[in-house]
Amino acid sequence: MKRTIRIILITVLTFSITYYLQRLHFGSIRSWINSVVESIGISHFLTYLIIGIPLFVGVGLIHGLRKIPESVGLAGSISRGFLFALVCTLPMLIGYALIFDFNSDITFLQIFTGAIVAGFIEELFYRGVLFGQIYRYTKIGFIPSIVLGALVFAMGHLYQSQDPATLMGVFITTFMGAILFAWVYVEWKFNLWVPIFLHILMNLFWMLFSVSDNAFGGGYANIFRMITIAMVIVFTVVPKVRRGQKVEINRKTLLMKDHQGSSTK
Repeated sequence: MKRTIRIILITVLTFSITYYLQRLHFGSIRSWINSVVESIGISHFLTYLIIGIPLFVGVGLIHGLRKIPESVGLAGSISRGFLFALVCTLPMLIGYALIFDFNSDITFLQIFTGAIVAGFIEELFYRGVLFGQIYRYTKIGFIPSIVLGALVFAMGHLYQSQDPATLMGVFITTFMGAILFAWVYVEWKFNLWVPIFLHILMNLFWMLFSVSDNAFGGGYANIFRMITIAMVIVFTVVPKVRRGQKVEINRKTLLMKDHQGSSTK
């Protein structure tokens, strides 16, 4: 019990510090770094790494500095994560290419910051640390482990619109997205590269075509996104069933677990 309380306190406290730095000082830190490196893309990424230092320190306090990559899921197979994500997001790529116009105004900087950096950092901070440390290393179940991170993650996307109905759609979409990415992270034995590449490719295909200016989207956009989500679930669950394995997230792990810790192998 003491270990559980310690992990929760360290994780929530360090995440809160990082979140505070992001909300209030991200722009000023990025401007300072950019004055040195003179590259807004690199400055953007480095700023996230700097404001993420409290998180890394927290994980280091829990597991030791050498175990940080493994304990946040970065020691998993990169190629496996990419191939799975690519196959599952093909419906979005193909569907959007057939229905929507290519976004000819998009720049590499937008792709780098809005897809690559956003996908990597958000999964690292929200799933690898905030959700992952609590669910993976304590006996706290899936639902209580994901609620805080999903709420904060969803609220962080509410800048995308001023319309109440659209805002509700954005909130629900990103809240459910946080749950999906956390579920995938767990079911793929805490290989963070799986949700990282899913997040990156879903963002990328959304940006490459004139789909929508917010995360909610419209009818056609969501049809192909739902097909992708269905493929993620099917291609995760079916292989386990065929091997006679149980899914990790079930009625016995929703609220509390009878074990803690898990292998990334």
